[in-house]
Amino acid sequence: MKASDVMTTKVVTIGPDSSLSDMIKLMLDHRISGLPVVNAEGKLVGIVTEGDCLRRTETGTEVKRSFWRDLMTGSETLAAEYIRSHGRKVSEVMTPDPVVVAPDEDLNEVIHLMEKHQVKRVPVVRNGTVVGIVSRANLLQALAGLIGDAKVAQSDAKIREGVIAALATLPWAANEFLNVTVKDGNVDLWGCFTAYRQDEAAIVAAENVAGVKKVRSHLSWVDPMSGMVVYSPDDESAPLVRSSA
Repeated sequence: MKASDVMTTKVVTIGPDSSLSDMIKLMLDHRISGLPVVNAEGKLVGIVTEGDCLRRTETGTEVKRSFWRDLMTGSETLAAEYIRSHGRKVSEVMTPDPVVVAPDEDLNEVIHLMEKHQVKRVPVVRNGTVVGIVSRANLLQALAGLIGDAKVAQSDAKIREGVIAALATLPWAANEFLNVTVKDGNVDLWGCFTAYRQDEAAIVAAENVAGVKKVRSHLSWVDPMSGMVVYSPDDESAPLVRSSA
């Protein structure tokens, strides 16, 4: 998927000379937490978010330090903090040169940039002009539309085939002793692993196969060092913990 597949195209923007009051009103009216800042030519020059308004003198939340800490803090930093906490225009509180992506940017790279720069949204830009925005909410909306419906009709044989194929794609599960049984869309997993949480990952793999209604685990894992066997809590016929010694 690409950025253009999930982005919002009706983007609310604001100018750098707009007042802080106008910015806040736009955010509240449209129920959004960030605004791309564009100049008179419509080119992106920054982004302003609710986070830029957290440290404000009006609310008594501006950065405060002791006298000695102020002396050790650089004048440039102090000046920047003062402007952000007292500024009355968008240009004075916004983040200039924000992280941006192109419409055809791979969604994996979009998410990588969001994680790397710890941002909740990225403007989508073509030739310097904002054509969309990708936010965390947009990613959730895309996910909601892609998660498969487990109620899709499939034969038990087809489901079993799909679960076995899904487990085969897991390199750490391919050589383990596993078996799959299916009845009326209900999957039972049997087998043993030698590493913690591999059994949970196998269950997740089975849950993602079309047609699966429920997955019951009869899986266990053995600690290679102690020989302790831990059974799935879903397996009512087995104790939760048993020593193989």
